[in-house]
Amino acid sequence: MTTMTENKTPRFSQDSKQAFRNPWVLGWIAGILVVLGVNVAFIVAAVVTNPGLVEKDYYEKGRDQEQHFIQQRLARNRLGWQMKLEAVSTPVAGEPVRYTFNIVDTSGVAVDGDKATLHAYRPSDVKADFDLPMQEIAPGVYSAELTFPLKGVWDLSAVLVKGEDSLKVTRRISVEAASAQ
Repeated sequence: MTTMTENKTPRFSQDSKQAFRNPWVLGWIAGILVVLGVNVAFIVAAVVTNPGLVEKDYYEKGRDQEQHFIQQRLARNRLGWQMKLEAVSTPVAGEPVRYTFNIVDTSGVAVDGDKATLHAYRPSDVKADFDLPMQEIAPGVYSAELTFPLKGVWDLSAVLVKGEDSLKVTRRISVEAASAQ
């Protein structure tokens, strides 16, 4: 009985001269396909979850921003109001929290305004923004109770209007997630 030794090479080998039979070539092709797949996934996620422009008139606000800052600084110096916005407790998503807005002049006398408003601005989602009127609970002290619908970063702006004058104070806060019980 004679045995024939066959010189059979493996299907995939580093010695193969055919590109699609070499594992190095196949590895590079697989790597490129993985990178392209991840890029496509990121693009799809960005398009699907895009909230759009947060500010509707972003161009006008940006263009007039420097002039607005100068006007605010001049008004703050002219009026001499000292403003402070504080929370009674740490804000938690879905739970009411009370904010107070205190305004005094340079001599420490409370400033009685015509109207105070609290603006809650969510930088990542325009649909979550809201405004609340603040109630005057004492001379120069305004208060509002609000409930944040989402956890995360929020910008709060309290605005006091008195006659032709208005000033605002802005504070960035972090709303915690509701505890699971």
